Amino acid sequence: MKSLLKMTWMEAKLFLREPMGAFFTLAFPLMMLFLFGSIYGNEPTAMFGGHGTIDVSIPAYTAMIIATSGLMSITITMAAYRENGVLRRLRTTPISPFIILTAQVIVIFTMTCLGMLLLIVAGMLVYHIRFEGNALSVLGGFVLSSLSFFALGFVLAGLMPTARTAQVVGMVILYPMLFLSGAGFPRELLPEAIKKVSAFLPLTYVVNLLRGLWIGDPWSMHWLNVGVLAGMLLLGAIVSSKTFRWE
Repeated sequence: MKSLLKMTWMEAKLFLREPMGAFFTLAFPLMMLFLFGSIYGNEPTAMFGGHGTIDVSIPAYTAMIIATSGLMSITITMAAYRENGVLRRLRTTPISPFIILTAQVIVIFTMTCLGMLLLIVAGMLVYHIRFEGNALSVLGGFVLSSLSFFALGFVLAGLMPTARTAQVVGMVILYPMLFLSGAGFPRELLPEAIKKVSAFLPLTYVVNLLRGLWIGDPWSMHWLNVGVLAGMLLLGAIVSSKTFRWE
């Protein structure tokens, strides 16, 4: 436990010293929130089932944070550690590989939670957002979604030869999903053709699940979303265990 705490503290300091990771996890979603809030406000509208734009944007921007953390932070960090020989040196120490990977997941998950909390606090204070769901249900959906994308991040980290390659591939996968899944813009504003394409994007199922739980939908209405994300988590864990390299 002592080794895990030390590794986690070290990883937390390294994360905060990397401005890009902290910016896209903590600051960028807030900027999006205030930008669209200043344009559309948060008045209830029939387009969103009687909810306001910000009401439905909070869970969508949370999905954005989850995707950014999984596809960028984890992928780039682990690829850089391997490329620079950090993983190889750590593997020769008494610290087990499990502790190293667990510390990384704890830090990224904590920062993802912090990003979500900042969105909620800003939404409550500035836009008086409505929350009609169950907090534990939303937390459960958040954990499942995060772990699913973290597993995908570890798969990419194991496949990418360098940190630079990991960054490019992560961006190529991430940015189209942000625009097409409903994470960046509400799906109601997208053309029907784009909505059909979004059905093939993993982030769409995160957005659908979190938005549904946020407005009070029961889990039984989202078995498809849960099944897809649970499948991603299981498959990602299996593949990453086979492809992850220390050197």
